[in-house]
Amino acid sequence: MLTISFLFLIFTIVVALAFDIMNGFHDAANSIATVVSTRVLKPYLAVLWAAFFNFIAMFIFSPHVADTISKIVKIQPNDPVYISVILAGLLAAILWDLLTWWFGLPTSSSHALIGGISGAGVAHAGLNALEWDKLILTIEFIVIAPILGFVLGFLLMLSLYWLLRKGNPFTIDRFFRKGQLLSASLYSLGHGANDAQKTMGVIVALLIAAGTLDPGTQLSLLDRNTLWIILACQTAMGLGTALGGWRIVKTMGMKITKLKPMGGFCAETAGALTLFLATTSGIPVSTTHTITGSIIGVGSSKTKFSSIKWIIATRIMWAWILTIPASAIVGAICLWFVKY
Repeated sequence: MLTISFLFLIFTIVVALAFDIMNGFHDAANSIATVVSTRVLKPYLAVLWAAFFNFIAMFIFSPHVADTISKIVKIQPNDPVYISVILAGLLAAILWDLLTWWFGLPTSSSHALIGGISGAGVAHAGLNALEWDKLILTIEFIVIAPILGFVLGFLLMLSLYWLLRKGNPFTIDRFFRKGQLLSASLYSLGHGANDAQKTMGVIVALLIAAGTLDPGTQLSLLDRNTLWIILACQTAMGLGTALGGWRIVKTMGMKITKLKPMGGFCAETAGALTLFLATTSGIPVSTTHTITGSIIGVGSSKTKFSSIKWIIATRIMWAWILTIPASAIVGAICLWFVKY
C-alpha cells in the first residue's frame, strides 16, 4: 500500500520535473534569441534545434553542477520535513518564472530555484541550514558569468572585425549564417548541461531526505538507481525548450541590440565557452545572465555604446538583482502553506 509520505515524495518529484520544463520554456530564448533575431532559423525550427542539443548534453558533461545544487541546503537523511522545504523552493521558483515570463524579463530560473530553496531552508532551520560556501560561490557568479560573457563577446567580435575588415560583407554574412548553426548548438549544449543538472540535484536532495539514496550518491548514466534521474531531467529540459518562450526571445534578440549573423555567432560562442567552464567546474550559473552579457559585449564592440539600448539592459539587471531575495521570500511563504 502506498503511504502518504511516498505519494508526497512522488508529487514533489513531478513538481521538480515541471520546473525543469518551465526552465526550458522560460530559457528557450537564451538558446535561440540570436539565431532567430539574425533570421538564420525560423522560431519553430530554432527551438527544436536547441531542444535536441539540450537533451544530448548528458552524454558530454559530468553532473558536477547537480552535486553542488543537492548540497545548497544541508539535508538531513530520512527527514521528510526537508521534502516540504524543497517543494516550497520549487513552487517559489515556478511562481517567479511565470511572473517574469509574463513581463518578458529574461531573469534566471536557476537563481529563482536557489533563492526559493534557500529561503525555505532558512525559514525551516535558520541560517545554519545553508551551505554558505556553495551559496556564496553561486552569488559571486551572478557578477562573474555575465562579465566573462561580456568580455569574451567583445573580444571575439573585435577580433573578427579586424581579421575580416577587407572581406566582402555579403560573403561574410553568408558564412556566419552557417556558423551560427554551430554556435547555437554549442550554446544549447551548455544550457542543457548546466540547467538540467540543477533539477537533477534537487531530485537527489529529495531522495536523500526520503532515505531512498545515501548522502554520498553520485549521479551516473551507468548506475540504474540514478539513470532515470538524468534521463527524466534532460527530457524535461528539452521538452520545455521545444515549447519555447517568444516574449523573452523578443527582449533578448531584438530589444537589447541589433545583431547580424557575425554578432550572433560571437555572442553564442562567448556564452557557450562561459557555460562550459562553469559546468565542468560544478558552478551553477545563470544561462540568462551569461548570454545577456555576451550580447551586450558584442553590441559594445561597435563604434558607439549607444548601439546598446541601456534602458532595456538596466531593467534586466534590476530583475537579476531582485531574483534571489524575492524568490527566497516567496520560498519562505510557500513553506508556511506547504506545512500548514
